[in-house]
Amino acid sequence: MPVHMQAVLEPSEIAECRALLEAGPWKDGRDTAGVQAVHVKKNRQLDMHSDEAQAARAIVFRALGRHLLFRSVALPRLIYPPMFNRYEGGMTYGAHVDNSVQTLPDDTGRMLRADLSATLFLTEPDAYDGGELELETRSGAELIKLSAGDMIVYPTTMIHAVAPVTRGVRLASFFWIQSLVPDAANRTLLFDLDRAIIDLHTRTQAGDPAVLALTNTYHNLLRKWCLT
Repeated sequence: MPVHMQAVLEPSEIAECRALLEAGPWKDGRDTAGVQAVHVKKNRQLDMHSDEAQAARAIVFRALGRHLLFRSVALPRLIYPPMFNRYEGGMTYGAHVDNSVQTLPDDTGRMLRADLSATLFLTEPDAYDGGELELETRSGAELIKLSAGDMIVYPTTMIHAVAPVTRGVRLASFFWIQSLVPDAANRTLLFDLDRAIIDLHTRTQAGDPAVLALTNTYHNLLRKWCLT
């Protein structure tokens, strides 16, 4: 299920990213769309090879590295270099599915299995109308529009869309994650266990044997299920 992560970026980092994006070169988003998505994708993307994109990407990577909830949810093995998109003037991205396998944009030709998708919002929600990330869940469409610096992480298997932006500009970063634990059910169990251990730790004394035993179980399960 989707997980909302608050304050992934600090205010100074948001401002720095926005300044880089405002100065950077933008391209037609359809240049990076797949065969099916190209027909429903109407946005702009920051040239991923530009100096501005590389600087903004480094900010996002640093933030991900220190965010404990992200690490707990995703158990990341590989992260596709974050990209940046821009929606304005009615731009939208119709319902689509992200590619299950992505080629990393380096000289190695390595492939990344996309287990999780992430959208990191860079614009405050009152600065634009529309632009909700629409996720198709079993209970219906879930509309997501987060504060700048917040991020949503969700299974790449989900059909999703971006609603038309009818006022203002929506800026965001997006990327995919290959997890150490490819099975989604196992990954969810590990996340639930990790959260329970953290909660129990706050309500017990240091060195509590139950916390130690559960922590041991967590790492044994991770060792059993992870692929490196």
